[in-house]
Amino acid sequence: MGKGGEKGEEAGEREAQSRLYSWEEIQQHNLRTDKWLVIERKVYNITTWAARHPGGPRVISHYAGEDATDAFRAFHLNPSFVQKFLKPLLIGELAPGEPSQDRGKNPQLVDDFRALRKTAEDMNLFKADPLFFSLYLGHIIMMEALAWLLVSYYGTGWITTFILSCILATSQAQAGWLQHDFGHLSVFKKSKWNHIVHKFVIGHLKGASANWWNHRHFQHHAKPNIFKKDPDVNMLHIFVLGDSQPVEYGKKKLKYLPYNHQHEYFFLVFPPLLIPVYFQMQIIMTMIRRRFWADLAWAFSYYMRYFIMYIPFYGVLGSLFLLTFVRFLESHWFVWVTQMNHIPMEIDCEKHRDWLSAQLAATCNIEQSFFNDWFTGHLNFQIEHHLFPTMPRHNYCKIAPLVKSLCTKYGVHYEEKSLGKAFIDIVGSLKKSGDLWLDAYLHK
Repeated sequence: MGKGGEKGEEAGEREAQSRLYSWEEIQQHNLRTDKWLVIERKVYNITTWAARHPGGPRVISHYAGEDATDAFRAFHLNPSFVQKFLKPLLIGELAPGEPSQDRGKNPQLVDDFRALRKTAEDMNLFKADPLFFSLYLGHIIMMEALAWLLVSYYGTGWITTFILSCILATSQAQAGWLQHDFGHLSVFKKSKWNHIVHKFVIGHLKGASANWWNHRHFQHHAKPNIFKKDPDVNMLHIFVLGDSQPVEYGKKKLKYLPYNHQHEYFFLVFPPLLIPVYFQMQIIMTMIRRRFWADLAWAFSYYMRYFIMYIPFYGVLGSLFLLTFVRFLESHWFVWVTQMNHIPMEIDCEKHRDWLSAQLAATCNIEQSFFNDWFTGHLNFQIEHHLFPTMPRHNYCKIAPLVKSLCTKYGVHYEEKSLGKAFIDIVGSLKKSGDLWLDAYLHK
């Protein structure tokens, strides 16, 4: 760019910075066709750019009319690099008399959380251990090889097939936790390498789509347990969650299903069907509809590898049945682990909390042990993961005491429970919500 162009850009930036806005005005720009947000007191118009956002248009749009500073820092490995994409979107700053936080958030709590993040950076807690992730990938590949060797040496008997299915389901579950690490950019220093390996793990090892996962999962992290923003609590009228939704359905006399029995039919619908039916259909449709051709190629490589390995033993139909059974087993594992941290927690409409309070209201931890760490992919540290999504998982235990201390200081509830209680709480929470629905349906 020539000197004239640079001067013009600088003049435009100075002109934008000279425009001052109040929170009242900013909060009005939270529509689908009109979106502003604030990062470090600077006001950006993201209306047209949201569609080009690498993490998907919805996740950034969820912060329209709000302060997105902590979300911005949480999701990006190199915020200073990303700033260059923000410059053309800059339209002004908060007026000097306006607080840095919107909607009455506690500024001291926000400052202390940001200081905690700086402490974590100084402690090198965002630096990954290459050996940890290499061994983790190795044990997944080893299970894949073991499953094939098992059927090669012992044949296709029922016992052998069942053991093989359990090994493959374990491999798939662990690959799911590993793709989660790369998807959150928590392994390599450069986003590029995280994205490349993420496509390999989720595509070639699992047959799924990296872009589908990114666009869905980042919304969950940005606004956990918030109706209309977190896709994980969009239950398609099959379940009612939390305290407010059941009452709303009951008052409107909505009865798509007998929700007072949802804690019972949960076992028939959610764990067995989420991955082999709902996710499978959604992934394929998303890749084709949105033209994620690279993801489709990676997924195709998974199916090619799988069928080349198992058709010689089970035939085409037998291999399909085996794959479906493996995903049936994996789906149980996935549902119980991912839902135990969220379904029993607060699920409601947007309340515009600060980053710390929002994440703690929607998440809880499970007691640490070697088994719990492995079984859950370190998602037993769900609180720390939600606060610092780009932090490598093997460092959650190091930051956890500092997070607990900060929560104690401000009276923010930090919930930790046993693995067994967490499973029980899923069913208990569904029963409670179902009872609320029935009471409202009959009496309100």
